[in-house]
Amino acid sequence: MIKPLRLLACLAVCGALSGCAGAFLSAAGPSIRQIQNHSEPDQPDATPPYQLIDLSATTIGPYMRPPEPEPVATVTAKHMPQLRLSPGDVIRLMVADTVADGGIFAPLSAGGTVFQQLRVEADGRLSLPYVGHIRVAGLTPYETEQLIRRRLKGVSVDPQVHVALTGDQSGAVLVAGAVKHPGRVSTLDGPLTLLDAINRAGGAVLEPYLVRVTLRTGDHAEVYNYQDILEGQNRIVPPDSEIILDRNRQRFVAMGAVVKPGLHDFPAPNPSLLEALGVVGGLRDSTSDATGVFVFRLTDPASTGPAAEAGKPVAQVFRLNMEDPSALFLARQFLVQPEDAIYVTNAGVYEWQKIISPIVQVLVLGRTADALGR
Repeated sequence: MIKPLRLLACLAVCGALSGCAGAFLSAAGPSIRQIQNHSEPDQPDATPPYQLIDLSATTIGPYMRPPEPEPVATVTAKHMPQLRLSPGDVIRLMVADTVADGGIFAPLSAGGTVFQQLRVEADGRLSLPYVGHIRVAGLTPYETEQLIRRRLKGVSVDPQVHVALTGDQSGAVLVAGAVKHPGRVSTLDGPLTLLDAINRAGGAVLEPYLVRVTLRTGDHAEVYNYQDILEGQNRIVPPDSEIILDRNRQRFVAMGAVVKPGLHDFPAPNPSLLEALGVVGGLRDSTSDATGVFVFRLTDPASTGPAAEAGKPVAQVFRLNMEDPSALFLARQFLVQPEDAIYVTNAGVYEWQKIISPIVQVLVLGRTADALGR
């Protein structure tokens, strides 16, 4: 009688395990039944915690990927800003006398007298022989030439003056962040666009759609996506600006019965669900339920509806039945948005395997204990 009693005890334990399996078995997330039940409130007047949308040919319309943008034929219009000296600028000054002999400065035929690397001081002044300290900050090179000529009257006969800017530390554009060669980019060769400055810094080190570009001008800040700049949103950069490139948080989360769960970068500027599943290695064959592919999304308030009136985000859950062959076309058209969560449920057979596995272990332990009792 001992052996049948032990068998009955094992069966009782098995029954207990199967009865409370849903309470103690671990899982990566909810089951299909739980997701569907929570979208259907018990009270008719209650607001569902989220909208459950079954993706099909008739419902996918508002959630499709946008078409590829047409190439933009226009180019960025460049305007030459008025160049004015600022503290920190370096100039080259040439002063020439009109008389061949007896002049203080060398004649123009000999190249004049050249003063190299004259830096505008922090107070905006410049120190010159025979001229003294003159304030040049805010003046154009031509205005600076006229000022020096007036100061040299009585010292030189009709002097010829030429000012050339050789170092524009104050007007250079700073490019930093996710570029190959961060640093200051000179504007001596002319006005810079965003693409000019980024290219001179070696270009971005990430895929364009993963790069956020912040332009700080001192008066305001503007944020661009690098991909959009390449597609026609290029613009002129004012002098003494700062351009910061950093990672644009274009990511999604994959959970459940997928090969590579975790946080992933977008594989494309506007990725489809099919591309996102490709990044995570697809569904895990041994455990996944192809009918339970879900995308969880928290959207901005819609233009209509009670959620918009309350100013609350709208929770949406999209379901795709991948057992249907047409689902591959739907997955190719469905647009994945940043911070979406892709969740694949476990197959029912796999859930039963998790229940049966401890039962089998109990039976094996019972048989082992019975054999030892002999």
